[in-house]
Amino acid sequence: MSDSIPGALLASFTADEATRLIDLRRDLHAHPELSWKETRTQERLEAALRHAGITDVRRIATTGLVARIPGRVPGAPVIALRGDIDALPISEATGLSFSSGNDGVMHACGHDVHAAWAVGAALLLHRTPADGDVLVVLQPAEEVGQGASQVLASGALDGAAAIFGAHVDRRFEVGQVVAQAGPLAASSDSFTITLTGAGAHGARPHESADPVVGLASLITALQTIISRRLDPAQPGVVTVGIVQAGTAPNIIPESAMLRGTVRATTTASRDLIVGEVDRLSFAIAAAHRLQSAVTWGARTPPVINSADGARWALEAAVRVLGVDAVVPLGTTNMGGEDFAFYLERIPGCFLRIGAREPGGEIIAAHSPRFQPAEESLFVGAAVLAECARVASRQA
Repeated sequence: MSDSIPGALLASFTADEATRLIDLRRDLHAHPELSWKETRTQERLEAALRHAGITDVRRIATTGLVARIPGRVPGAPVIALRGDIDALPISEATGLSFSSGNDGVMHACGHDVHAAWAVGAALLLHRTPADGDVLVVLQPAEEVGQGASQVLASGALDGAAAIFGAHVDRRFEVGQVVAQAGPLAASSDSFTITLTGAGAHGARPHESADPVVGLASLITALQTIISRRLDPAQPGVVTVGIVQAGTAPNIIPESAMLRGTVRATTTASRDLIVGEVDRLSFAIAAAHRLQSAVTWGARTPPVINSADGARWALEAAVRVLGVDAVVPLGTTNMGGEDFAFYLERIPGCFLRIGAREPGGEIIAAHSPRFQPAEESLFVGAAVLAECARVASRQA
């Protein structure tokens, strides 16, 4: 175990508990499942919770779970903790002895660790309860931005006074934690734009309304949203990741399509960028004698930690790890995270948990080589459990 983890933290787990949590994480890693297909994962996690002595466990949101751990004080605020459980369509290249056995599917974002530390937090709270009841949610389908909404729709979190979650992060060493108020992750909105004109022979372009030329102009114009319409003090990204048109080099096609994403860290900047994508699409289409169709797909709001939630999380991290363990994020995170849907309705905080072994390489999430240091499992479990105790006293 890393020397950066206080002995008192490790002592809060028996040797048998630590072994079982590591075995759980490795089993989940070896058997990853994509969003909405986490049936084995659900069964494995339910068994782990019940083995820890937690009897109030319900299945929710198709492949998710919620466990209720009773508190010490009747009527005290109910707190929620969330761990996400789905994997990604990536072929693993870590070389781990417990690498994915499912071809083309991998826990490349650490959700195996998130699920295991949620079980670990439940175990700790079962032994040393918070004042109020704690709801431990094991959420499916984070990677497609749909699971949190389904958990909320199930009513499982009705009455929760605060919610906490966390993500492993190899930019930080094991034993470091980010717990701060304000924007922590960006919104993510996917769009598809189809331009339709008139096809023609490549030798006679004057007979066409060329959607490929229009699409080229649009791709360039979309980048001016960030450079010329958005306040330079506000982070934002417009990415075009897919461009499709044509069937042969000598045919001007009738239509052309692009797909991309928009990212922002505030509601106002998000609304501006989304509105400009729509406006430019129709204006440039008109300039090229084309018709434009814009559709918006998965849409996740920005993660904005509440002041109270961040204060409670900060206090919890200091209690568990000491004041020097809490570090600033240090950079704007433009990745999306559907924990944002919870924070729109419930005060709380989403943390980053250091997952790089001392001297280790910084490996990006969603990489085939991504592997969080296993010790981060115990840090996440202990910090999240303490978040529930602190918030239940103060909410």
